Amino acid sequence: MSTNTVDNKRKVTTSRLAEMKKRGEKIAMLTAYDYTMARLVDEAGIDMILVGDSAANVMTGYATTLPITLDEMIYHAKCVTNGVKRALVVCDMPFGSYQSNPMKALESAVRIMKESGAEAVKLEGGREIRESIAAILAAGIPVCGHLGLTPQSVNKFGGYGIRAKEEAEAQRLIEDARMLDEMGCFALVLEKIPAELAKRVAEQVAMPVIGIGAGAGVDGQVLVLQDMLGMNDGFAPKFLRRYAALSETIHNAIEHYVDDVKNVDFPNENEQY
Repeated sequence: MSTNTVDNKRKVTTSRLAEMKKRGEKIAMLTAYDYTMARLVDEAGIDMILVGDSAANVMTGYATTLPITLDEMIYHAKCVTNGVKRALVVCDMPFGSYQSNPMKALESAVRIMKESGAEAVKLEGGREIRESIAAILAAGIPVCGHLGLTPQSVNKFGGYGIRAKEEAEAQRLIEDARMLDEMGCFALVLEKIPAELAKRVAEQVAMPVIGIGAGAGVDGQVLVLQDMLGMNDGFAPKFLRRYAALSETIHNAIEHYVDDVKNVDFPNENEQY
């Protein structure tokens, strides 16, 4: 068995992610929200699985991530951890679970860790939630930051456009990234910002930087699983690459099943007792 094969079977931890950045190995991350998909994603060799609050969009059909609750996030994270052996599982803290005060943030993070089995939490924002991040880190809970386009602030931003195009916002993002790094966050997600800015951030912080719509100059990439598998035909941003067309495959399979049932072709003699 080769060294690479052995390494690929080794459990991914926050310290291993730091090692990957140091040696220039890119980090692959995807979302998952249920046991079946999480098991498949994990077995395929993904490094990190994000139980994203994007579950509000792809699992329940909400227009934004805002409605999903802490209880619902814990449920999805528990389903995912039941199916994962190797990847590091990170759970999003949903809107309203950490912004109001540090004690509520800590209580929310503790619930996620104790009840779901996730290994880290992710929060959106920088200096405005510094005290909440500090409280969670002080409890020994790994924190992944999230800057740039932060979907929980969609109403503040007025949409899902590219962030930090202007110098003032770009400088603020760099300062927030440095702050999160110095505080001890183990990783940072940068969403929908100019590629050159994302590259600058990745070069200036020790923690791994994971991009989504942030170019190739960062330490890794993340996509929503249903988007990259082609299960969501109505979503086609520039940064999305579809690796399959499962909506068509699933539709055809179900259509075939319906026909077989209607025509009494299923079950046949070999498919009954």
